[in-house]
Amino acid sequence: MKTKLSVLAICIASLSSSYASAMPDPVKLQQAIAKQEQELKQLKKDVAELTAQQNMLAQQQEKQAEVIAVAKQEAVNNKFSNFSFSSYGSVNYTSDEYYENVQDTSPERRGRFDLERIVTEFGYQFNDEWDMEVEIEYEHGGTGASLEYDGFDEFGEFESEIEAGGEVMIEKAQLRYRPSDAFGVKFGNIHLPIGLSSILHKPDQYLTVLRHRSEAAVLPAVWNEMGLGIFGEVANFHYQAQVVSGLNSEYFRTYDWVASGHQKRFEHVNADDLAYAMRLDYGSFKEGSALGVAYYYGNTSGNRHKTNKVTGDGTVSILALSGAFVQGPWIIRGQYLNGTLSDSEAITQANKTTPGLKPGNFAQLGSKSEAFFVEAGFDLSGFTSIPLTIFANIDYSNPLAEIETGTATKRYENTWTSVGVNYSPIAEIVIKAEAGRQQVAVASIPDTNFFALGVGYQFSL
Repeated sequence: MKTKLSVLAICIASLSSSYASAMPDPVKLQQAIAKQEQELKQLKKDVAELTAQQNMLAQQQEKQAEVIAVAKQEAVNNKFSNFSFSSYGSVNYTSDEYYENVQDTSPERRGRFDLERIVTEFGYQFNDEWDMEVEIEYEHGGTGASLEYDGFDEFGEFESEIEAGGEVMIEKAQLRYRPSDAFGVKFGNIHLPIGLSSILHKPDQYLTVLRHRSEAAVLPAVWNEMGLGIFGEVANFHYQAQVVSGLNSEYFRTYDWVASGHQKRFEHVNADDLAYAMRLDYGSFKEGSALGVAYYYGNTSGNRHKTNKVTGDGTVSILALSGAFVQGPWIIRGQYLNGTLSDSEAITQANKTTPGLKPGNFAQLGSKSEAFFVEAGFDLSGFTSIPLTIFANIDYSNPLAEIETGTATKRYENTWTSVGVNYSPIAEIVIKAEAGRQQVAVASIPDTNFFALGVGYQFSL
């Protein structure tokens, strides 16, 4: 029994010893708890700072969004930001030898100043697809009536012409819808793509002082009509197709073929005969090198005020071939025009007997006309610091290339050859000088010399 009690005592002693050795150190435990509390406190602090930063970032983003919204609203409210304005113009001095009338063969010289044109262009962009453009032209100083001496009308006589004393006209007033570069629609008073003058009509876009005489001898200058057209750009091809108001044959004249039939002189534009114009260019004449072909077709008799004077249609067709090469210092441009007019003899006879038209008793109208020009320039900026471009030019026109009956007079078959220089002190201004000779295809008429100075400008806001 004594032995059993001893064993039990030993066991109890062993258990007490083991339990005592497993108990944690109170000091260390207190330190661990304090450390964990410190880490928890730091974690709470970090979370609070992060939350504050997120709130600040959210506030900044909200403020930025408000600024952007305000800016967009201001842009929408600011209608003027959608406006565009540009202008171009030219003033010229010319010294020409001229003849008193078609029988005169002794030329006299006369110098003239001319505020040729001031053009203002206003544009407005409604949205990404719709825009409008209005172009107002002031020619020769503005409106007014004057008495003009026309040496080529019969034997030479005075004519009272409103536009001769100046002119203010809306040369373009069009709305455009262009959902893509490949396709667009425009309508209103639009430019016809016939003749390079309708494309290159700013002073820095041609080298001669005056626009090319050959084109002015057969076509309306910077031709515009009422109508609609489609246009677009695919790859490097530019196309146009238009249906527009036609010409009026009552004012067709010997010296400028169908150019005077442009109905801008009338209060209303007669539209009983419409016309069709098409153009296809490879490249861009405004930007540099290009090749182009254009065609115009339209009847004219229906647009006469006295429609019973001509029984035929008086159909005008015009083919225009043009090209430009602008590379490095070289600038070469050219154009060939070939036009036909049906019923030209009937129109001639009708105009002779229409009171007030004064076409001239011996006037002829060409059933076919021809005209061309070639201008070549060389930029000297590679050789001198002065921005000079020298050029040579030839213009030819014959509005009476063929007639239906009789023999066509050569009095209106003209060739102008000239040389000159363009000086551009800044990009927006060009100063020009040109000297040349005019030859008439009549042996008894001597050649005449001309000289011209001009200054032109263009800018866009």
